[in-house]
Amino acid sequence: MLTTENALLLVIDFQERLMPLIDRYEELERKSAIMIKGCRVLDVPIIVTQQYTKGLGETIKELKDSFGGLFDPIEKLTFSCCGNAVFSEALKSAGMKKIIVTGVETHICVQQTVLDLLDRGYPVYVIADCVGSRSEIDFSIALKRMENAGAIITTMESILFEMLVSADHPKRKAISELVK
Repeated sequence: MLTTENALLLVIDFQERLMPLIDRYEELERKSAIMIKGCRVLDVPIIVTQQYTKGLGETIKELKDSFGGLFDPIEKLTFSCCGNAVFSEALKSAGMKKIIVTGVETHICVQQTVLDLLDRGYPVYVIADCVGSRSEIDFSIALKRMENAGAIITTMESILFEMLVSADHPKRKAISELVK
């Protein structure tokens, strides 16, 4: 099970020029913002990346705002986050054992990162309602491939409540308000 003590949220490439092309864009943006805010409430560490910012733009405003003053993206050119030395060092420094993954595109940067994380021995949780692609077929096939490789496919609300463990958690009300 995921706990606030063993989890890290990875937010991959929700960028201005890419997001309007993504299927279910509005829902993906809304649920991903909730996930980021929920992890902030629960004090779960977060790493965020941007792929070739010069070409794809900055992280979209709603998600950037969800970080509060903690927004500090790692710039990358490799599709897999694991191909970036700054990311690899940030992940190692965080010392977390389980990685929660959100981002775009599901079949490119998300999938390659998940496969690399699994290869490095990390348990990986892919939040199906917080990842997206331009087409449904790419999205669906990527989720199946990651699951077959060993990733756990789940949802945003499921993960947030799993980390709460119990209804008497001191931050349950804050999380419940976010998901409503």
